[in-house]
Amino acid sequence: MILFLISFVAGVLTVLAPCVLPLLPVIVGGSVAGGGGWRRAYTICVALGGSVILFTLLLKASTAFINIPQSFWQWVSGGILLLFGIVMLFPRLWDSLGFVNMMNRSSNRALAVGYQKNSFWGDMLMGAAFGPVFSSCSPTYFVILATVLPASFAAGFADLLAYAVGLSGFLFIIAIVGQRLVDKLGVAIDPDGWFRRGMGVLFLVIGLAVATGAEAATESWLLNHGFDVTAVEQHLLGASSSDSSAYASATSTALMTPAEKALVYTKAPELASIDGYINTGTNPDGSAAPITIGQFAGKKVVLVDFWTYSCINCQREIPYIKEWWQKYQNDGLEIISVHTPEFAFEHVLSNVQQATKDLGITYPVVLDNEYGTWNAFGNEYWPRVYLIDIDGYIVYDHAGEGDYDVTEKAIQKALMERAARLGAASTTLPTVSAPAGVVEVDNSQLGSPETYFGAARNEYFGNGEQGKTGMQSLTIPSTDLMSNVFYLGGTWQFDDEYATNQTADATIEYVYDAKNVYFVAAAPDKPVKIHVTRDGGQPLGAARGADVDANGDATISEDRLYQLIGDSAYGVHTLEIHIENAGLQAYTFTFG
Repeated sequence: MILFLISFVAGVLTVLAPCVLPLLPVIVGGSVAGGGGWRRAYTICVALGGSVILFTLLLKASTAFINIPQSFWQWVSGGILLLFGIVMLFPRLWDSLGFVNMMNRSSNRALAVGYQKNSFWGDMLMGAAFGPVFSSCSPTYFVILATVLPASFAAGFADLLAYAVGLSGFLFIIAIVGQRLVDKLGVAIDPDGWFRRGMGVLFLVIGLAVATGAEAATESWLLNHGFDVTAVEQHLLGASSSDSSAYASATSTALMTPAEKALVYTKAPELASIDGYINTGTNPDGSAAPITIGQFAGKKVVLVDFWTYSCINCQREIPYIKEWWQKYQNDGLEIISVHTPEFAFEHVLSNVQQATKDLGITYPVVLDNEYGTWNAFGNEYWPRVYLIDIDGYIVYDHAGEGDYDVTEKAIQKALMERAARLGAASTTLPTVSAPAGVVEVDNSQLGSPETYFGAARNEYFGNGEQGKTGMQSLTIPSTDLMSNVFYLGGTWQFDDEYATNQTADATIEYVYDAKNVYFVAAAPDKPVKIHVTRDGGQPLGAARGADVDANGDATISEDRLYQLIGDSAYGVHTLEIHIENAGLQAYTFTFG
């Protein structure tokens, strides 16, 4: 009885789930735009609920059905939305097509333009299209699917019916409220009016997003920003269980078979085109042993971390990765750190080995110099983590810094699934916590962007020709320096990735708005000494960074990121760098 009530509440909450919110304007707006009062809204919502029930029963009944990939359902649902969008945008298009005259208009129009013509079958098709999409949005749904239905079909069907009623009923209420509001405004009366055409455009946009999987990006953004109403369901399910380990088993993806997961998640690709291995052990001949994702399938949970060692955002994430490695490696967590370089010097194995040592990284690192693994995952960001469960599916990913507590909870959930699947003894996982001494960046106060010196990306170059390789002789203006723009003094050679001073006593100035300033630089021929001041030649004092001594001096000798400013508060200042000898390669300024 408790699960029956929870199932009803879960259906209501599913309407607000991250995977449904992007589709809600189409469901609600579709019933409003078509007119027909409550009957149209009722038909669409009932069809959706019935589709969820039918889809679930087919999942349990047919192995062939369950092995159909998730992309198929995306294209089915997205294609129906695209068709409806075209018909709403061009209501007379169907009649103008010659081949229609050779078809049975009474049946084909019911589906193709039934939505525009306020057809019962068009409304049914509209609602039914979303059954497979909505069915992956609730932990309670998977409890019903994987545990209750096999144990007791009658009880499972009753719980499933309660879930569908909660889902459809809440959608119906929202649609009716929207219908009354639009009726008062009178905007949906004209079938060729702006409102219905606008809904047609919305159908096209969301239909394309669903079909291509782009809608998942919105879901990920909502989850990463704390909008996860499924946590309420998990809390309710947990409250109904007196055993916390049983709760963990009931709410994790362990309840799903690999075939069921295939409808929800993407299979993780394998590492590709690896150019080197660090911390992976050695072969009998002393060479570094290779590592793959596949070798841990059915054995461990794998966290894949994309990074590059000169990236300050990546460096700020590393303490958390190290903390998770220390906490969970004995519970079945494997970490594979994929080092995908941004700059040429980051391709060098010895450089990455030294950076790994300096950063205290002991988990495995692989070099992805050719971007083979980066492209296989479809990645676009540094840093980014992908969590791969025991069956090899990507069950969570997060781009950029932050939300470390969310990521750690996802790791714990995957590890609890692993324990349940392998029949391992239940253990108490550590408390979710941040590494000691780590202070996260307050991005709301950070006012300066990453700034590149190389000609390929130097759009923030203030006193020279942007985007041009070759030599430039430059003089820094004495006044009125623009914020977030770098100025150079002396003679500089510009290459795609960096700029190199050709003369001694060269200078760099930059008006920044931040607390910390980092400088990616190199000196391939011999060490280069720089002197750092700010705000008109004032000593840095306590604001000096970790790589600057008490006199304001720093030596650029390695190809890496250097901290020049480590202030106690955010603020606007003018950074001044005096370069004593030629040969410094300036890559980027980054801030924190």
